Amino acid sequence: MKKKEVPQDEGLNEGRFEDVCYALDENGNYVAVLSTGWNPKTDALLQAWEVIDEQVELTRQRVLSGELSPIAYYMEKNLMDLKLLSDYVGIPKRKIRKHLKPDRFKKLDEETLIRYAETFRISMEVLRDSSEILKDK
Repeated sequence: MKKKEVPQDEGLNEGRFEDVCYALDENGNYVAVLSTGWNPKTDALLQAWEVIDEQVELTRQRVLSGELSPIAYYMEKNLMDLKLLSDYVGIPKRKIRKHLKPDRFKKLDEETLIRYAETFRISMEVLRDSSEILKDK
């Protein structure tokens, strides 16, 4: 793509930020060019966020129905998998799997809850209280 052909469509950031793209200048050299957006990229990102939102809602429903602990919801909401959450809280993945079960979650000590809450950037009370998840909709 040539420098003057770099798309300047309005993206998700509504013109507040620009992406760096690489294009050919008039001498055939690659140069960095700023772009305000590109409609196909915007459409793909919107579709991806829809899928993420659906998955968060499914997990939310499973927490509210008692199938999963609130950790599962906040993990999904923060786009974390077991490995990433394990790295952040310093708890092995196998233990986190157990903490995803509501009965095991209820038995967690305060120190462990604080580690999860700090990772999710919420209070320990919010993590414990599933009614907060109802408000998140």
